[in-house]
Amino acid sequence: MVSIENRSRALAIFGTASDVGKSIVATALCRIFSNAGIDVAPFKAQNMSNNSGVTHDGFEIGRAQIAQAEAARVAPSADMNPVLLKPNSDTGAQVVLQGKVCTDRTAREYFGNTQRWSEAAFESLDRLMKKHELVVIEGAGSCAEMNLYERDFVNFKTARRAKAAVILVADIDRGGVFAHVAGTLAIIPPEDRALVKGVIINSFRGDISLFRDGVAMLEAMTGVPVLGVIPYFRGFSIDAEDAVPLSSKVDPAGSPSPDKIGVAAIYFPHISNFTDLSPLEHDSRIELHYLHYPRSLKGYKVLILPGSKNVRGDLGWLLSLGWESEIRKFREDGGVIMGICGGYQMLGNSIADPHGVEGTPGTARALGYLDVETVLERDKCLTNAKGTIVDGNIPASGYEIHMGRSTVSGTCGPFIRLSERNNNPENDLDGAVSCDGKVFGTYFHGIFSERGVKEWFLLRSEPSCQPSGQESEESVESYERLAEHFTLNLDLDRVFSIIDRSLP
Repeated sequence: MVSIENRSRALAIFGTASDVGKSIVATALCRIFSNAGIDVAPFKAQNMSNNSGVTHDGFEIGRAQIAQAEAARVAPSADMNPVLLKPNSDTGAQVVLQGKVCTDRTAREYFGNTQRWSEAAFESLDRLMKKHELVVIEGAGSCAEMNLYERDFVNFKTARRAKAAVILVADIDRGGVFAHVAGTLAIIPPEDRALVKGVIINSFRGDISLFRDGVAMLEAMTGVPVLGVIPYFRGFSIDAEDAVPLSSKVDPAGSPSPDKIGVAAIYFPHISNFTDLSPLEHDSRIELHYLHYPRSLKGYKVLILPGSKNVRGDLGWLLSLGWESEIRKFREDGGVIMGICGGYQMLGNSIADPHGVEGTPGTARALGYLDVETVLERDKCLTNAKGTIVDGNIPASGYEIHMGRSTVSGTCGPFIRLSERNNNPENDLDGAVSCDGKVFGTYFHGIFSERGVKEWFLLRSEPSCQPSGQESEESVESYERLAEHFTLNLDLDRVFSIIDRSLP
């Protein structure tokens, strides 16, 4: 029997490429280990994503680590994602360090010297490893980008620091799985290759028995065991990490089906917190389309302007492409328009950035559908909040992540009456609603996670909509479904042996 002192205290999940399912695998393992009675916590040294959330104590981290913490049944903390890069231009990003805004950096500036970021990341990792029995580490992108290898502190440098065993993840649906796995193992240094204890093949479609010879060939080529082949599965919903999911409908050729509630969402260049719309995307009554390019909105019931990490920049993009005339027609035809965070600011009269928070200082004309003036400030608002939607007294909850402060004039009513922020009583107002109730905006991210809010929203857009008899997939049940799916398709005896534990 292995003593606790000799047990591996960390397991690293690294990818052979970007978007191969590292986050999903790490989430599944967090739930599997938690179900086995292990005190487990997630960790990702650096995320590059505009999809973030707020911890219970008011720190900002990537949504993926919040989901993994929920799966592990532990409270999310800033140490789980100590470095968060939020892109605000093609070459630059806001750096959030251990949960708080630190600075803005171009890619060249950031990667020129990563010592500051790696020291903070390893400090957080050390704290997590002292606090928890096991840490599941998620890597970033490909773990074998050799031109960045010495500057990459997220993958093997983190694994070495944690003395972690490594599992590689490859996505067979993308093609080239043999080259991805064998190529990764061939080019990384021998000392790092020795850390790799297994491979997981993700997103298999079809008859899995037909790949048994492929498993044998891959193991013979690499000498590394294949721990499982995970079939593609749609029975759960977990927040995507940093990009609108490939399964989403982006700029489809046709209009929404007439028997669905058509919802259009503008796909900004710097879209953020797109997971706000996940409860809509997974509702069978709704057909959600992300739209880059201007088109007629006829056939849609609702237009949503989601969050943005560069609000004035994305507003300028929207105006330059000609979206304004299509939005005006939609409004004149009685369509419902909703803005969330940056999208809410765009629906106002103006957005001022006197300090150059998101670029060159100045003021931009906004769309003018709400009598709201927004000023971007240096300090970021980070809260978990609760309240009620004023129209209907519907309980609402969400999280706020914004630099802007918006002033609402008397011609608009408030959208939400707040009762709580960060577990403290609050008497405040959020958002705005137009006089006719057809245009509204809020700073609440995650607002549709409340079933009552979603039903209120759908009735507002389609009065004949029938209530759903199903609870949202975005619940604790999703983590159990995910764990069950991986349990059926993983060799858990081998997985547990890698961390020197016996399968319960």
